[in-house]
Amino acid sequence: MNFLWWILVGLVAGWAAGKVMKGSGYGVFGDIILGIIGAVLGGWLMRMFGAAGQGGLIYTILVAFVGAVILVWIMRKIKGS
Repeated sequence: MNFLWWILVGLVAGWAAGKVMKGSGYGVFGDIILGIIGAVLGGWLMRMFGAAGQGGLIYTILVAFVGAVILVWIMRKIKGS
């Protein structure tokens, strides 16, 4: 069940980050991976800034979304697009 939770959060966060960053997208699987990695990055950043907290689905998606947006931004800077 935990695995399905990560996929759900990754899908929503990756999709939302793709919409906000207005790119061509990475496809369904790319968005899921982007969202999951974004969740890890977002969680790490929240802990680093002392804002880590316990929350439900909405908090988790927001943290993953922020991480995914930052990840997309970094990827675009590296690729130069």
